Amino acid sequence: MNTTTQLRVSTQQLSTAELHHAPHLPLDAGQVRVRIEQFALTANNITYAAFGDAMQYWQFFPTDEGWGLIPVWGFATVAESRCPEVAVGERLYGYFPMASHAVLLPQRHSPHGFVDGAAHRAGLHPVYNQYLRCAQDPWYSGASEAVQALLRPLYTTSWLVDDFLGDQGFFGATQALVSSASSKTAYGTAHALHQRAGITVVGLTSAANLSFCEGLGCYHRVLSYDQLSQLDPATPSVYVDLAGNASLRHRVHTHMQALAYSCSIGGAHVQALGGAKDLPGPRPVLFFAPAQIKKRQGDWGAAVLQQRLLQAWQQFAHTVTHSTPPWLQVVEHHGAEAGLVLYQQMLQGQVPPVEGHVLGF
Repeated sequence: MNTTTQLRVSTQQLSTAELHHAPHLPLDAGQVRVRIEQFALTANNITYAAFGDAMQYWQFFPTDEGWGLIPVWGFATVAESRCPEVAVGERLYGYFPMASHAVLLPQRHSPHGFVDGAAHRAGLHPVYNQYLRCAQDPWYSGASEAVQALLRPLYTTSWLVDDFLGDQGFFGATQALVSSASSKTAYGTAHALHQRAGITVVGLTSAANLSFCEGLGCYHRVLSYDQLSQLDPATPSVYVDLAGNASLRHRVHTHMQALAYSCSIGGAHVQALGGAKDLPGPRPVLFFAPAQIKKRQGDWGAAVLQQRLLQAWQQFAHTVTHSTPPWLQVVEHHGAEAGLVLYQQMLQGQVPPVEGHVLGF
């Protein structure tokens, strides 16, 4: 195949999406072309799109003006190489566009991976610019590629949210409210929070997803969004907001009179996003996972941080893959047209929470 197929979306109207085909151009010295074989599409990727401008997600894989390529996590194989340190056939894990192929400029090589040194990525956070060689990656065993693509980047965020809140003493709170509780990032966060003594974890979800969230066993209590008034407003709480729903945020801030901290993480409710002006209680603070990584690298060193993350991931992955009822059912899709359909379903929130969707063009 000498053509790259991309699924790109309008940066101003996310429901507008198209397939774009571009011929392969000759590689420059030092570049590699990878064939993207499997990536996950979750609510997390919808969040990338929703915050594409504010958080610079559109800049990772630039395309024509007015269009954006949503970043995804997955696996690729080196199909062509003009970089002596990267061999054709190498399997990589990392951050890719929703596409059949991508061109990278490997730099800062190590036995474990490399960094994409493309000029347009120089000012972006380095966490997203790292590509790992699967043959040397300790995370690569113990779970299928599909499960890793679906949960590994999400659980990293989940673990870091829990770590951040714990590092801050939960701002004096004894209760954590987690919105969009059926989402994978939410229940990964709840899984970590549930292991902390003295913290009650409350999942907030739609009425349709109540039973799923209750079956996970990682929430002490699950309420639908219209049951928010059942919570004691005087309980010191933190709000872990993965929904991004402006109306819900206002209700939480109004009802929870002892709200100690409001942590804004995602935008799963993409149709209901909005500002946070004139809210009662604390000002919502956007959580940026790479910032917590940088802090912990300073506190512990990179090796200790990675070891702690790996141990937590292994425990979580085992829980997900061995639970009854299942936390996750992998659904595979093949072909770019299938990707268009799946993207619209994900954007409209039409995917059952138990399903984890992986795609390859």
